[in-house]
Amino acid sequence: MNLLRTKTVEQTIAETDEADRKLKRNLKWWDLAIMGVAVAVGAGIFSVGAQAAAYHAGPAVILSFIIAGIVCGAAVMCYAEFASMIPVAGSAYTFTYTTVGEIVAWIIGWDLILEMLMAGSVISKYWGVYLNDFFRLMGWNLNTNVQIGSFVLDVAPIIIVAFFTTLLVFGTRLGARVDGAMTVLKIAIVFFVVIVGFFYVKASNFTPFIPPSQPADTVQTASSEVTGIWAQPLWQWATGMTPSIYGIPGILSGAALVFFAFIGFDVVATAAEETDNPKKSVPLGIGIGMLLIIIMYVAVAVVTTGMVSYRDLAKADSPSLATAFELVGANWAAKIISFGIVLGLATVVMVLLLGLTRIVFAMSRDGLLPRGLSKTGVHGTPAMLQIVCGVIVALVAAFFDIGVLSDMVNIGTLSAFTLVAISIPIMRRKRPDLKRSFTMPGNPWVPILIGLANLWLMLNLTVLTWARFVVWLIVGFIIYFVYGYRHSRLGLNQLKGDIVE
Repeated sequence: MNLLRTKTVEQTIAETDEADRKLKRNLKWWDLAIMGVAVAVGAGIFSVGAQAAAYHAGPAVILSFIIAGIVCGAAVMCYAEFASMIPVAGSAYTFTYTTVGEIVAWIIGWDLILEMLMAGSVISKYWGVYLNDFFRLMGWNLNTNVQIGSFVLDVAPIIIVAFFTTLLVFGTRLGARVDGAMTVLKIAIVFFVVIVGFFYVKASNFTPFIPPSQPADTVQTASSEVTGIWAQPLWQWATGMTPSIYGIPGILSGAALVFFAFIGFDVVATAAEETDNPKKSVPLGIGIGMLLIIIMYVAVAVVTTGMVSYRDLAKADSPSLATAFELVGANWAAKIISFGIVLGLATVVMVLLLGLTRIVFAMSRDGLLPRGLSKTGVHGTPAMLQIVCGVIVALVAAFFDIGVLSDMVNIGTLSAFTLVAISIPIMRRKRPDLKRSFTMPGNPWVPILIGLANLWLMLNLTVLTWARFVVWLIVGFIIYFVYGYRHSRLGLNQLKGDIVE
């Protein structure tokens, strides 16, 4: 049993020419940049920084964002090299299939399905929550919750998922255009709020910039329903360290938390197969999008921690940028922020639906999942698969309490980033002949350090998150050995070109 069998780059690219499994190339670099900003700048920009400041790092959350941004940005550069060399759907799954082997590619694909499914469901559900909150702030007597017997159904997630699923069925470019227009508007809202917030900033709120470390139980966090070792970062539990917040450990755990703000570029990379001139457009789109996101998040972190003390944020039930404005008496900002959140979450939903479908599409085309899922329609999109994924995301969002699973998005992304980074020196050694329009500098040490940095952020996630992650992996292994391994087109010698053992 050869679990590390790999596809050649030529085999991988040849698959994109299958007549009924071919995606249409019509995206430009700016579509990819906007797509990255769309998925990374959602409600999180208005809340995650405040929560990390309150419960982890204090004003030093600015450093947490910079650390997370550098780690994610460096990982994105690895994605850019692979995408310029192998412009095929599947992102990290496809990249690892050509370097490390099939079993590792399956693990990454399975992790990415977890990431996209959970993120899409969580975000679409929160879109309904924030939409109703916006209605309340505006004084409108509207509500998206429907009472069915003793059960309350929120129809908002179903509506937003159905809307973007329809757009994506009729063409990725159409969806990207609508998403882009909404993203430009939400970027304008972010910068408007930041500029206004700077007028309330006080230098005294940045002191101490790095609060002294203290036991974690001295601060009541927003996730107090999960306590004990389950809520402790894995590395602290493994080393027997007393759980703590603030100080240097707080900056690092804050970086692990705010990393959620930077997810999405694996989605951008998976759209490479639908990009015109991908060898230039993918690296450029990814790079510009990443730069815009780092600037916006750091600016919001500076404003949030400069307007009010992190101690005051820690006393709030759910600290956010809106909390900071309320504490300085600028309640009017809550309406603008609420509208920005509704817009932000809507654009995130579309990109995650696209990403989920393209990961399943790539795995299906390889035979690791049923091949029927990878057929494309008259619009050059996997229409039936898009609809199936949309239905699943909408049902999970509408009927399940999924807020506790949001950390699973982080661990799925970080595991993919880690393996893509260490795959760079492997591919450089295996295929130095391949043309790369973009190359990651500092090979092999820089990619290895990037992989270790992502692994370190994973170790800062909670014990409970790791426990759930292990369960998900076990389920994935069962599916692979029962179905995927036996139906793999690579294993059945059904791919064009030679198999590389």
